[in-house]
Amino acid sequence: MRRISGHLPIAKAALLTASLFALAACAVGPDFEKPAPPAVTGYTPQPLTATGSAPAPGGDAQHFDMSKDISADWWTVFHSQPLNALVDEALKNNSDLKAAQAALKSSREAVLAQRGAFFPSIAAGFSATREQDPPGALAPVPSDNAFLYNLYTPELSLSYSPDVWGLNRRTVESATAQEKAVRFQLFAAYVTLTSNVVVTAIQIASIDDQIAATRELVQADQKVLDIFQEQLKKGYASGVDLATQQSALASAQTALPPLLKQSAQLHDLMATLTGHFPSEGPQAEFTFASLTLPTDLPLSVPSTLVEQRPDIRQAEENLHSASAQIGVAVANRLPNITITAAAGSEALNLGQLFEPGTGFWNIGASLAAPIFQGGQLLHQEREARANYEQAAAQYKSTVLSAFQNVADTLAALEQDAAALKAAAAADAAAKHALDLTERQVHDGYSSGVDLFTAQQTYQTAHIGLVQAQADRYADTAALFQALGGGWWHRTDIAARNDNEN
Repeated sequence: MRRISGHLPIAKAALLTASLFALAACAVGPDFEKPAPPAVTGYTPQPLTATGSAPAPGGDAQHFDMSKDISADWWTVFHSQPLNALVDEALKNNSDLKAAQAALKSSREAVLAQRGAFFPSIAAGFSATREQDPPGALAPVPSDNAFLYNLYTPELSLSYSPDVWGLNRRTVESATAQEKAVRFQLFAAYVTLTSNVVVTAIQIASIDDQIAATRELVQADQKVLDIFQEQLKKGYASGVDLATQQSALASAQTALPPLLKQSAQLHDLMATLTGHFPSEGPQAEFTFASLTLPTDLPLSVPSTLVEQRPDIRQAEENLHSASAQIGVAVANRLPNITITAAAGSEALNLGQLFEPGTGFWNIGASLAAPIFQGGQLLHQEREARANYEQAAAQYKSTVLSAFQNVADTLAALEQDAAALKAAAAADAAAKHALDLTERQVHDGYSSGVDLFTAQQTYQTAHIGLVQAQADRYADTAALFQALGGGWWHRTDIAARNDNEN
């Protein structure tokens, strides 16, 4: 390598650098524009302001308020301390949530690493060689005409590619959008986790009540069967009556094992959600008596829903990333400038390094432009544009699905109230019939068979009431999830809160 002595023309280098930065003021490719919110004012064809009511626990009318925000700990509206404790435990221990948090850290570091492309790359090196040149060699030898000598060279080298076409900026823009998409994926995991804990607790309460009612039904059927067996011996009952009751008992007994299995699975699920093994999971018991149905429910306006749903925000950032990738593909088809520089010292003895006359420097620039790539760069740009079209369609699909989710939940809440009202009426009628039968048996006007039959009817109606109550509580929790779950009020889920548009 030829070494050039002298002083670096600082003014010219600064002028060259300033000119390149001026060229880098623009970035090729489209500038991302945030999608406009849907031009709709409601979720259902007819405005829904309140649900019906029912004369039963959890039967109060529920009112929807579009000015009401969702709190960060929305599950506290059920006023259950055991439920609050389980949600807190899940947020602390759940492995899926921790994995999402780690993914966010990884994505953030990837953005910071990519930003390094904006700065020059500087490397330090030191080489020491021992060389022997043949007499009469073309290459010059040291001034003392020695053909065997040592050479020491410490050197700093610099390489910098000005971002003339915005390649680095578009790449960082895409990576930043991907980081935000991962953050919203984390928030979606948070909303899903809290909702799953609440719904699982509601299902546990429902199944436990159904198990209790089914066991009472089995006992009642067994007592009726015992009576028929006695009456058959005395000739007061027929074999048909006995066979019919045996079938009823078997049917009631058949319903119990699936309920017990579901109860065990729900407790296993709760253990997993809270970060425990099934054998070590929390054994909290829930009843509907320990839960309060919220009567004032938030209902975000449609234009706000697109800001609150983490899946919509994630789809938006995926769209943003795809837009930036078009700029990356366009920039890759344009010339690329690289500036290189080196400075150091070269001496035959270590003690002579950095003395006057041993220094050297060089500076250069290169321009590389793609001429023929077999169509690779062109098709990569077309691929990026097609990916953007795909991301745009996926964003629209996500928005439509989110609105459908809210609409379905509102319809479910409205019908849940009607179903609970009917179930409460059936339960009340069956209880009234049971009370009348008990009095008639006490006064000698009815037999024990009539009593146990009335008990069967009542227990069956009560199971229907429990199921209707569970649906109403679970769909209430589903509404909070459909509206975004209040993640925007949490600062402890991600390292920083995100209120960006």
